[in-house]
Amino acid sequence: MNTLGNRDYIDIPGGQVHDLPPLLLKDNRPSKSLHDVIAVAQQIIDRDAIIEDQLSDSLEDRRVGLAINLAEHYSVFLEHWYWGESISEWIRQCETTFQAKPNLRPLLSPDIWPHASRASFVRLLEDKHVPHGDIDLENAMGYRLTFRQPPPIQFFSEKYLFFLNTSLAASAFDAWARSSGDKAASLPPERFRFFVTGTEIREV
Repeated sequence: MNTLGNRDYIDIPGGQVHDLPPLLLKDNRPSKSLHDVIAVAQQIIDRDAIIEDQLSDSLEDRRVGLAINLAEHYSVFLEHWYWGESISEWIRQCETTFQAKPNLRPLLSPDIWPHASRASFVRLLEDKHVPHGDIDLENAMGYRLTFRQPPPIQFFSEKYLFFLNTSLAASAFDAWARSSGDKAASLPPERFRFFVTGTEIREV
């Protein structure tokens, strides 16, 4: 076990760089157009009585602005969820790869790879500097742990998307990462390589 900063890294014998399955990023384009999502968001604003029922141009502008903001929050949620789904599939494929390689199979012991937690693979993506734009990878995994499928926008209150979604995702990831009872060791990024495929193919 090697320690760097506040992280413990697994000591893998030899100097071989191991190939992992490609991380295939799923298409996160919504099935509805942005106009349709904003229309539903306006219904949520009206239903939750965020703005008093008074007719004026300023209130209507505020209503539309809140609906657009709500739709944007939902779009961010969807982008994170699809990243989390992609990572979840990739981790399952990595598990199969580890099982098939005699020199990696011992790393599946409970103290290295807890049965309920694969957080080390999320941190491997971070350590490999996988390009992810504005996506927080831990939050993305937290959303995927919370929702098996992404709920439609109608299932959310405006208060959830405005205030609670990020904290819920972070809490879900932290609970998952701690599920083994001990801090899981990290995988040394220099010992693994894989491709990230989506709009382009990139080796990391």
